[in-house]
Amino acid sequence: MKIVRVGLDVPVGQTFDYLSCDAGVGDVGSRVLVQFGKRAMIGIVLEVQDSSEVPATRLKQVVRLLRDTPALSHEDLRLLRFASQYYHYPMGQVVVSALPQRLRRVGKCIPAETDYALTKVGLEAQVDQLPTRARARRKLLLACQAQSVLSSADVQRLSPAERKALNAFVAVGWLERRARESAAPAQSYAALPGLPLTPRQSDAVESLLGALGQFRAFLLRGVTGSGKTEVYLRAAAAAVARGTQVLLLVPEIALTPQLEATVGERFPDVRISSLHSGLNETERLRNWLAAYTGEARIVLGTRLAIFTPLPNLGLIVVDEEHDASFKQSEGFCYSARDLAVVRASQRGVPVVLGSATPSLETYYNAKVGRYTLLELPTRINARPPSIASIPLRGVHAADGLSPQLLEAVAKRLARGDQTLIFINRRGFAPVLMCHSCGWLSGCHRCSAQLVLHLPARELRCHHCGYRAPVPQACPECGNPALAPLGQGTQRIEAALAQHFPAARILRIDRDTTRRKHSWNDMRDRIRSREVDILVGTQILAKGHDFPHLALVGVLNADAMLYSADFRASERLYALLTQVSGRAGRGDAHGEVLIQTEFPEHPLYSALRAQDLERFAEGLLADRRRAGFPPFVHQALLRAEATKVELALAFLEHAKEIGRVLGGVDLYDAVPAPMVRLAGRERAQLLVQSTSRPALHRFLATWRDLLEKSKSRAARWTLEVDPLEL
Repeated sequence: MKIVRVGLDVPVGQTFDYLSCDAGVGDVGSRVLVQFGKRAMIGIVLEVQDSSEVPATRLKQVVRLLRDTPALSHEDLRLLRFASQYYHYPMGQVVVSALPQRLRRVGKCIPAETDYALTKVGLEAQVDQLPTRARARRKLLLACQAQSVLSSADVQRLSPAERKALNAFVAVGWLERRARESAAPAQSYAALPGLPLTPRQSDAVESLLGALGQFRAFLLRGVTGSGKTEVYLRAAAAAVARGTQVLLLVPEIALTPQLEATVGERFPDVRISSLHSGLNETERLRNWLAAYTGEARIVLGTRLAIFTPLPNLGLIVVDEEHDASFKQSEGFCYSARDLAVVRASQRGVPVVLGSATPSLETYYNAKVGRYTLLELPTRINARPPSIASIPLRGVHAADGLSPQLLEAVAKRLARGDQTLIFINRRGFAPVLMCHSCGWLSGCHRCSAQLVLHLPARELRCHHCGYRAPVPQACPECGNPALAPLGQGTQRIEAALAQHFPAARILRIDRDTTRRKHSWNDMRDRIRSREVDILVGTQILAKGHDFPHLALVGVLNADAMLYSADFRASERLYALLTQVSGRAGRGDAHGEVLIQTEFPEHPLYSALRAQDLERFAEGLLADRRRAGFPPFVHQALLRAEATKVELALAFLEHAKEIGRVLGGVDLYDAVPAPMVRLAGRERAQLLVQSTSRPALHRFLATWRDLLEKSKSRAARWTLEVDPLEL
């Protein structure tokens, strides 16, 4: 009888021993069904041993070893163990969270792969039989008639929107479903030729190709429009030609379909899998298995894809590496960007971190020689946009739009150019106010205001999701004249419609892109010039190439300057650089106008000069003096309770425990920037050290002691390398 050590999705820092009569060393990494208390749970076998410290009479028998999927490899478990140890998070929760949802559930089967074959009726069908506006169905019919048989992956590569059209074609008899036949291994993974390279691109590609087969970390710093994607594709082509796999990480779901289409056009004979939260469970599992078995040679994904098993990994690319979306903010708070470097080191492969505005930590690593710096300083076939500030002091900006900005929009409309009005706040207005008594539309569950969403006649909390109807009168004094304060995307859209009634305006934010595939349709409309003015949030700020977009107007940029977070100016500079990069990527020269109360602020001066180095060196000097990252290493202990006093009391107790241990700097416990969230009140305690090993030795012991204290008044979490203070 063997002992299997199982990792389970439970919030305790230990594994659990079970008896098994047929387990062997080859089952390490396999899924297993066990009884945990009164529940049946899926876990992962982490070790197989001959004995246990737990008496045999107390050990339960494994219900079943699940060998229907290949086991996680030694390399996969090595990365997960590192993540568990570095982020001080239970190994069981880490390893189970790396699986697709469908593999975490009891009784869920693995879906069979399906092909779609063209019928005789479908072969004779004419595209003109379909409505002109049915673009997805027209595109799918042409693809089916060209290939005769399409796999699910082929359909996904065309566009996720093709799924409905697929079912419609099956219903009318144009297509029929068939069980997937075993695919013959590809004979060639050659990529189609790309665009001609500039000398700087050639140098970057040569450096990357020379590093294949060994670990090296590169920072590819390239201005927007400088051709970073082409460098990625050339390196990926070389890696795939060697018979290895490529992992390409992007920060946002919105970027994945566009990049998938680009990669699919370059690699028509290569299986490409996407992994992101926009997929349903079956799609995600199929793509995960394709990567797992090595069938998928290129894997595109967002944050969680860093844990995807890749048996033949040869290259990792992290695009827009500065983006905060690569850091998980709840539960298991890992950084996919940092783990990409660790994984590349463990597997002996190169990793490329690409950005026009690298994070200060990455910039510093390149400066001191930990990373190799590759630079693309100029745009390809286009001049950089001109960036100017519009001073707002003494200017009446109705609905947040200054006369100077409105005049610039009018000129672009007359020329037939597209304009983007960027404001990083959705909704109609940030708050509803009564001018008689000063009442504000606050959320009763959070320390935040309810945002007015006018079309739905609702007040919404963008933090906890609470919704309420717009009151007919002030709840405090009865005044019926409630006024919206500030601007959101809905209010700007309405104001622009009044100023430019003939313009075709498209609002792009989380509200309008919530429906699956909606962003793909919007992107097609923009590219086909069916839109004159875009109003959007940071969804539009990065990674998109709109050749007819000439003017970018930025509203309310100063809001981030007021933040107490020491990273606020870095993030604002990156955000404004990214959104500025959307302008002038085609024939028209780009123009960027930033409305601000502080036009002479050093950040705006550096932005107008497009001088990242001057700005970054100034920030590094400030952080060195203040003792902030990258010159120190930090962790944040967060606590939440029914009252903030209880959370603070727990943190003070934790601080006393930490003082006994010593070796790090422990700061005072303070209320969180947003004290109340979803009905719970929160506080936090910062720990930091100039030595990373010393910090982690402290955290390991401290966490064990905190777990043993078993506080019932407060729940707590520990975050390593926090991005939000």
